[in-house]
Amino acid sequence: METTDGLIKAFLLDGKGGGRVLDWDGIRDWSPEQGALWVHLDFTDPEAQHWLANESALDEIVSEALIADETRPRCDLIADGALISLRGVNNNPGADPEDMVSLRIFTDGQRVISTRRRRLLTIADVAEALESGNGPCSVGGLIAEFADRMVERMSSVLSELDDRIDDLEEAVLSGGGRELQHNLLDLRREILKLRRYISPQREALSRLYASRNSWLSDNDRLLIREANDKVMRYLEDLDSAKDRASVTHEAVVNRLAEQMNSRMYVLSLVAALFLPLGFLTGLLGINVGGIPLAEDPDGFLEIVIILAILVAIQVAIFVRKKWF
Repeated sequence: METTDGLIKAFLLDGKGGGRVLDWDGIRDWSPEQGALWVHLDFTDPEAQHWLANESALDEIVSEALIADETRPRCDLIADGALISLRGVNNNPGADPEDMVSLRIFTDGQRVISTRRRRLLTIADVAEALESGNGPCSVGGLIAEFADRMVERMSSVLSELDDRIDDLEEAVLSGGGRELQHNLLDLRREILKLRRYISPQREALSRLYASRNSWLSDNDRLLIREANDKVMRYLEDLDSAKDRASVTHEAVVNRLAEQMNSRMYVLSLVAALFLPLGFLTGLLGINVGGIPLAEDPDGFLEIVIILAILVAIQVAIFVRKKWF
């Protein structure tokens, strides 16, 4: 159960896939002989910040990294420990998936301290697994589980992106217009934002996998490598999605340009037809003496016939030149 004092979850792992829930007093009374400890905090809460700065016995640099407002995915090895920052898609109701949620983790091999600002479904999944006795058994297993579950949750978002691109490509074939162009621009922006955070996550997982920390077992490394392989595949999917979106956007732009050119062509033909007519009628409309047919009672009809013949000649010329 989550509390309102900065402590979201705390478990004392039993080494068999389960864990005992702890409160602040239990955390303060913990010693390494009792087993591996996991503490998950809301770093925006003053009590959590006080514990990290004054009671956790963490190095000042580490405690500040755990409460940093903005952080990119990374993995810094510290002695036999590690400071890790991972990003996951935002699956909170009403949130944009590309507005990724950060999880900051520190471990010294005996305990795991994780912090976040916004709710992460990955944490809820791991906590539920521990409560049911089906969770990770060690510090390394806990971190590997975090990495794997956060990466796994990206798959649904990427599948949705592919579906949206498919829909947009079909819309282009059916004659989409400017609204489709705006949708494509929004989609490309989402793809670029996702790739911006997923790409350094690959580097972080690669460095964690290659580390020689004693608390990482072979199975933990295997799970981390699988998570890293998924990240690489997701990056390839994002690159493919970006290329498809770019090609689709170019098709929309070309179609809009063709439509504009077609309309301008029609207007040009109309202007070409009426240009000599306008010149002739303007010339005859000069209010001076000597205007032809000015005294002829059939002058208007004769001018109309002349203009009709002129239009017919122009149309014949346009047809011969295949301008129509």
